[in-house]
Amino acid sequence: MISLVAVQGYKSIKNQQIELKPLNVLIGGNGVGKSNFISIFSLIRNLYEGSLQNYIVRKGGANTFLHLGDKVTQEVVIGIQFDDINRFHFTLQKSDYSLFIKNVGTSFKSGSRWHDANYEQNVLETTFRHSKKKQAFYVNNLLKEFEVYHFHDTGDSSPIKSQSNIHDNFSLRRDGSNLSAFLYLLKLVNNKHFLRIERTVQSIAPFFERFQLEPNRLDPNTIVLEWQEKGNYDSYFNAHNLSDGTLRFICLATLLLQPNPPKTIIIDEPELGLHPIAINKLCGLFRKKSEEGTQIIISTQSVTLLNNFNTEDIIVADRNEYETVFKRLKDDELSSWTSEYSLGEIWEKNIFGGQPF
Repeated sequence: MISLVAVQGYKSIKNQQIELKPLNVLIGGNGVGKSNFISIFSLIRNLYEGSLQNYIVRKGGANTFLHLGDKVTQEVVIGIQFDDINRFHFTLQKSDYSLFIKNVGTSFKSGSRWHDANYEQNVLETTFRHSKKKQAFYVNNLLKEFEVYHFHDTGDSSPIKSQSNIHDNFSLRRDGSNLSAFLYLLKLVNNKHFLRIERTVQSIAPFFERFQLEPNRLDPNTIVLEWQEKGNYDSYFNAHNLSDGTLRFICLATLLLQPNPPKTIIIDEPELGLHPIAINKLCGLFRKKSEEGTQIIISTQSVTLLNNFNTEDIIVADRNEYETVFKRLKDDELSSWTSEYSLGEIWEKNIFGGQPF
């Protein structure tokens, strides 16, 4: 489990240490830095996979990553800690339009002492994931255990709606582009989980009867997301016939109900396009997975979603002048309010911040 993220000089985050628990719900107004926090994990993933330079260019260049731009900040320093025992940390430094990796290192705690190991300096891309020496052997495995998911793209040309290679089924992709192939695998190999996903979708979409997942008749190496509508057995339905919210919910249900989910699941605004009943159902899945050992990190602006969680699950993001600050709520600080109001109502009253006013 990720127990702490330390950040300096990154986007709106000047210098923060954010402690994480099994269940973490990040709230705040528009533009305060919630998505910046979520994007830290995407940055780490791209750095780890050797695609840092491409990621920086796609996201707008070095200045978009540096706190208040390169006139104020020259370095980004990030550390991620696992179970208070292992750390992975790196420094990125400005160079023309991009950032280069000034150093990559790890730390291991023995007793009360941290033991550091450095691996690379002054490189454009890291090869850390190929290193098996010293602490890298252990930290490498930990860095593979979290994933950031974005199921927001449900337009006509969305990868979720397109056909996918039927063999692209090792894991559900971050954008859901292999949803049909992954569900087909579950249908054949883990049918109990597949049927659980179907029942969960039925609970929020009463028109949905079941998936009809088979290889394409004219090209058996591809597959698309096909389904059956209740009472309408003569018509053909695929992903294009689903609402955006229903399609996103199918992705989320598949992610959370699969037999072997990632150890840490990270999602920015999972409630997007969902009916309040679907949000409540989704929150139940989040809580259950957290209890089963999967760490959940989500950001939201949904009062309905917030009402499904406990006080100490909540991290409030606010702006203090030009920087983002994070604060985890505590039961004893809000006990006089929670006896009469829901968390969402307390948030709307601006009792603990996280509002644009």
